[in-house]
Amino acid sequence: MNAQTPASRPGPAVPPTRRAAAQIIAAVLARHRPLEEALDALPGRLAPRDRAAAHRIAAAVLRRAASLDAVLEPYLRREPPAEVRAALRMGAAELLLLGTPPHAAVSGAAAVVPKPFTGLTNAVLRRVAEGGAEALEGLDGPRLDTPPWLWSAWHAAHGAAATRAIALAHGVEAPLDLSLAPGATPPPGGTELPTGTWRYPAGTRVTELPGFAEGGFWVQDAAAALPARLLHARPGERVLDLCAAPGGKTAQLAAAGAVVTAVERDPKRAARLRENLARLKLDATVVEADAATWSPPDGTAFDAVLLDAPCSSTGTIRRHPDIPHRKRPRDIPPLVEAQATLLAAAARLTRPGGRLVYAVCSLQPEEGEAHLARAEALGLRPDPVRPEELPDLAAAITPAGAVRTRPNLWAEQGGMDGFFVARFLRAAAA
Repeated sequence: MNAQTPASRPGPAVPPTRRAAAQIIAAVLARHRPLEEALDALPGRLAPRDRAAAHRIAAAVLRRAASLDAVLEPYLRREPPAEVRAALRMGAAELLLLGTPPHAAVSGAAAVVPKPFTGLTNAVLRRVAEGGAEALEGLDGPRLDTPPWLWSAWHAAHGAAATRAIALAHGVEAPLDLSLAPGATPPPGGTELPTGTWRYPAGTRVTELPGFAEGGFWVQDAAAALPARLLHARPGERVLDLCAAPGGKTAQLAAAGAVVTAVERDPKRAARLRENLARLKLDATVVEADAATWSPPDGTAFDAVLLDAPCSSTGTIRRHPDIPHRKRPRDIPPLVEAQATLLAAAARLTRPGGRLVYAVCSLQPEEGEAHLARAEALGLRPDPVRPEELPDLAAAITPAGAVRTRPNLWAEQGGMDGFFVARFLRAAAA
């Protein structure tokens, strides 16, 4: 029986939340689909709260899968089928990480496995419940739950202490961060961070916050808000946002009063970008095109260009715990090549004397720091970021004047995504 069987088997005895969580986990682990894509593929008839609960269970499993396996291992004589392993992980995650009452966690997991494995699932999870959350305390969770190739790469790039702190941050659900539209009032219950982002507790549902439908704000991690802030777009400037969807950075640039052109090659993502701008009541020209080859119809270069390049997204594992299960070392070189091509295009589209910001939400130095030398060869001169531009984030500024955020920065305030941001000036014409 394959990993999809219980997830696709409907029936009144199977709680909808657990069935949906099983579907998400199977989509990520067996078919390597992104978590958010798997969530969007759930049946529309699923109630919003069931959908949110399923996402929370699946995310907890993906975030701590290896640690959960270590807890389960003493109670398993042989490797169970994939769908049973998934159910056991779900039950263990609910018991040890999410605070679900034992009866609900055990019965919910048992309901999604084939009948021959119901007894096993019940017995194993009852033992896990008896052991309690202390079972996780003796494990090296950060190391277990981080793929060895990522651990080694981060160790070489960021050092031993930072690597462990990064991995520790990945084990905790991230808070909700919002950027406010001009003149908007922040929803109640948030805290303003030094860079202007508003932060809300993990699990906050953005669509239920007052002001969402009216376009008062958009979801954007505190680190993700930095590239557009550091571009310093001014009213009336012609600004280009490359690889723009879903539009958080486009919104920032438009809110600053710039005349924004946003380029996005994927039609579905471009449609989402337009929808987001419409909700926020912000104007930008959206162009569906490949940023690597696109040129403006009038041939005129831009005052400022923002390139948030497609990348491995290893800096966003806190919010996307599927990434360690889907990415492999072989994925990095093609991304680096594409980033170099896009950087050359961005340089071409920046007027002499104009500004360019390159950013990636990656912790891999090949996708960040390694592009500094390439930028110089393209006629881009470094424009170092100054400490006063990033209140309380001076530690993120590198000796070269770029910005390297990591999930363990601002740990006492809930952390942030991992980003690399570099700012340049295009050499003036001779």
